[in-house]
Amino acid sequence: MYLSMNDKVSEYTFNDIEIGFSKKFQVIITESLVKQFASVSGDYSPIHLDEKYAKSTTFKKRVVHGMLLASFLSRVDGMYLPGKHALYFSQNIEFRNPCFIGDTVTIFSKVIDKSESTKILKIESEIINQENKLLLYGLGRVIVRDD
Repeated sequence: MYLSMNDKVSEYTFNDIEIGFSKKFQVIITESLVKQFASVSGDYSPIHLDEKYAKSTTFKKRVVHGMLLASFLSRVDGMYLPGKHALYFSQNIEFRNPCFIGDTVTIFSKVIDKSESTKILKIESEIINQENKLLLYGLGRVIVRDD
C-alpha cells in the first residue's frame, strides 16, 4: 500500500492525542523502491544493489537499506501521529533483522508518553515482515507545533 500526496494528512493537536493512539500500515518492498532510495540517499553499496556480490555474503541475497525502513517512521509522524503539526525532535533506531526485496513490512507505531511542558510525544515503533520477524525497533520524540 502506498500513500499519495492526495491522501489526507491528520491534523491532531497536542490535546487531541492520547497515550495509546496508534497507526499501522503495510508496504511491499519492491526493486523500484530500493533503487529510488539508493538514488535519493546516494547509498549504492553492493549489499543493496549487486545480486552477485550479495550472494557471497552471510545473507545470500540483497539486503534492503535499513534507512529505507526507517524512513517509514517519517510517514507515521508527518501523516498520522500527529500529522500536519509534527516536527521530529529525535529518533532512536535498532535494526534487528534484515529486510529483503519482496518482503511485506508492517509499520506499527504507538504514542507511549506525552509531555505537557514540552508538547513532545514519545512514539514507539516496530517494523515487522510477513514472517512476523522484528526488523526495526525505534523510540521517537515528536514536537506537536501550535501553528
